[in-house]
Amino acid sequence: MAVEGGEAGGGGPGGAEEGVGESSSPPRAPAPAPAPAASGGSGGRGGGGGGGGVGARDICREVFERLVADGHVEAVGASGPELRARLEAHFARLPTSYQLDVNVDKAEQVLIHQKVLAEAKDPDRRPAFAVRFLRLDEVNVDETTNSDAHEEGADIGEALSTRSKAYTYIHEILFSTTDKPKLLSQLSALLSDIGLNIREAHVFSTTDGYSLDVFVVDGWPIEDTEGLHKALEASILRNEGSWSGSDSSASGKSLPFLAQDCESDIDTRLLKIVKKVASGSCGAMFLGTYGGEEVAVKILNPENLDQNAWSEFKQEIYILREVDHPNIVRFIGSCTKPPQFYIVTECMSRGSLFDFLHNEHNVLDLPAVLKYALDVCRGMSYLHQKGIIHRDLKSANLLLGKDHVVKVADFGLARFQDEGGSMTAETGTYRWMAPEVINHQPYDNKADVYSFAIVLWELMTSKIPYTTMSPLQAAVGVRQGLRPQLPENAHPRLLNLMQRCWEVLPSDRPSFTDIIAELEDIQAQAQGTSGESSQKQKDGDSAH
Repeated sequence: MAVEGGEAGGGGPGGAEEGVGESSSPPRAPAPAPAPAASGGSGGRGGGGGGGGVGARDICREVFERLVADGHVEAVGASGPELRARLEAHFARLPTSYQLDVNVDKAEQVLIHQKVLAEAKDPDRRPAFAVRFLRLDEVNVDETTNSDAHEEGADIGEALSTRSKAYTYIHEILFSTTDKPKLLSQLSALLSDIGLNIREAHVFSTTDGYSLDVFVVDGWPIEDTEGLHKALEASILRNEGSWSGSDSSASGKSLPFLAQDCESDIDTRLLKIVKKVASGSCGAMFLGTYGGEEVAVKILNPENLDQNAWSEFKQEIYILREVDHPNIVRFIGSCTKPPQFYIVTECMSRGSLFDFLHNEHNVLDLPAVLKYALDVCRGMSYLHQKGIIHRDLKSANLLLGKDHVVKVADFGLARFQDEGGSMTAETGTYRWMAPEVINHQPYDNKADVYSFAIVLWELMTSKIPYTTMSPLQAAVGVRQGLRPQLPENAHPRLLNLMQRCWEVLPSDRPSFTDIIAELEDIQAQAQGTSGESSQKQKDGDSAH
């Protein structure tokens, strides 16, 4: 789906990837048992493991043969060849990850997937969906008994900790609609709206611009699928506004460039591209030189240029022209004369803080944590004083330069704060996104403070937040109060500051000005303690 190349999250040792929140293709979170997904879980083709060499036609044949063996009406007789052709087209639209999820023993589920995808072609039926009951899960519930048990001679431990059995109903909900940014959060909001908890999410993008999204949920108190279906219909109607105008399926590749768009404040003859260092769905980042200075060059690809990408590109140029601070990446120039679309900034030689921590496996001591955190806060405090909200603060958008200076970068999602505080929901990256943004609530610059808390946690742990969860699962957890596990042996004042920065209520979070003052105080205290220790060591050495 969308920008930033899929919700590649987590990433363990051996090359982490940034977890982004813009795509409908998150990785599956590890689970202790095979997942009962829409396609029957991962038990269909060797448990859904590596899956190399599994072809769509092989899966198609197995599914078709199972439908024939089960006597399915569409698979037998004259309609059999037609169904086989439909199955082949179905699997050809979907990625290999879908094939690996298919449980051939439950082949009829593939027909439901086909049906819902077909319904989604009708704009009036989006999002198309289907509901089915999966199973009843047994859970243990602690109960405290009354005092009669003790009076009758029962053991006190037994009386106070008896356990009873309870059950929770597990349902599966399948959605299909046009693939678009923030779709996962919109769908999870629909489920949350009627009190459902997401246990698993399996999401697939088709080759022709649709999404097949499967949620395994609990929270619906009975087996009744008809009632759940009606509740979902009502939730979709209540949230109808979030669907209108958000369809990006018709990406305007021939954009109406206005005269004021076509400008350049650099001499492109002085710009030399040296090598590509990163690429995305809308363009790429290059190293180069401009007038002899090493620079970073973001180049938009005209062939993949849609309205969203173009708006973000122009917004980034607009913001960069307005800022000038030692902890903000320095703007050199830009060009928006078709077919050339460039943003040129200073070269930050050490790359992103994300790569430094997670791919280079650097572990920071307290002075380094404080130094990097202060750099980030000084840059962010400057932005907020100018009325700018970054809206996508994360370690991947923090760049390291010479002398390990950290600078805030990537302003495609940044905005000047509206007086009413009303801005687009779900803007940013799930693992770093504030709960009020996930929840479609009004938000202000305190959303950046929440994101900083997650960055501070990264600095303290050198770990990726919620690494065992997909980005969607992390977002759902944050809505329900989840935060990263507190690091052991961390400075107690840093822990306290971090927890205040990720408070649920934005008004309870400190401003960046206040955070800077507190970090500087911790830094001075740490340096003083270090100085005292060094002096004691010297005094001890001289005594000998």
